[in-house]
Amino acid sequence: MTTFEVLELRLGRAAPLGSTGALSAIDKQRVHGPVSVGYSGCEGDEQADRKHHGGPQKAVHAYSASHFSAWAKEIPARADRFRPGAFGENLVVDGISESGLCLGDRWRIGSVLVEVSQGRQPCWKLNIRFDVPDMARRVQDTGRTGWYFRVIEPGSIMAGDHGRLSARPNPAWSLARVSHLLYHDRMNRPALAEFADLPGLPESWRRLAMSRLASGRIEDWSRRIETPRSRSA
Repeated sequence: MTTFEVLELRLGRAAPLGSTGALSAIDKQRVHGPVSVGYSGCEGDEQADRKHHGGPQKAVHAYSASHFSAWAKEIPARADRFRPGAFGENLVVDGISESGLCLGDRWRIGSVLVEVSQGRQPCWKLNIRFDVPDMARRVQDTGRTGWYFRVIEPGSIMAGDHGRLSARPNPAWSLARVSHLLYHDRMNRPALAEFADLPGLPESWRRLAMSRLASGRIEDWSRRIETPRSRSA
């Protein structure tokens, strides 16, 4: 796939999430008209946890609208929650998903040039967002994670814009393959070594791959995907 459409553009401010008191900007609202996009993301958008969200490597978050029907079918009791904006995405896109995107892809969207930096690593706030205790793990296991763009050339984006592929330096490394390696085929040493050598790979992912190769062990995901007890009441 070499094109996709931006169905909606969404921005959000940090606010308490549900009854937990934890700050999150996951509840992003639809905006109309063009939005300026710089190296740190969309103008007017916030991230509550800047350690794990936002910044140059995670400037713009996108999610494929094609996933909503699958989620609704799998979790019918929460079907009404699986709609545009559900995953805190800035861009709701149609015509592409993780299987059709590769690490390092460069896409021209509106006047902005972006690069696929990484897939999303889901955290426990999704459990609260959807009122599904293991939602983060489900997102991780299915590979329907969404992804992040880094911004190469700032500009503006609006709903109705189309993304057009301008470069694909790593055609063997779709986001679906990355997800399979990280969460399923976890100790495939040749693949981990190849992954770690990819140009432009975020340093955190390079360290993850190198750590697995050096230790022969998988990192502990529990703090990321399991809701802290103090947040679950």
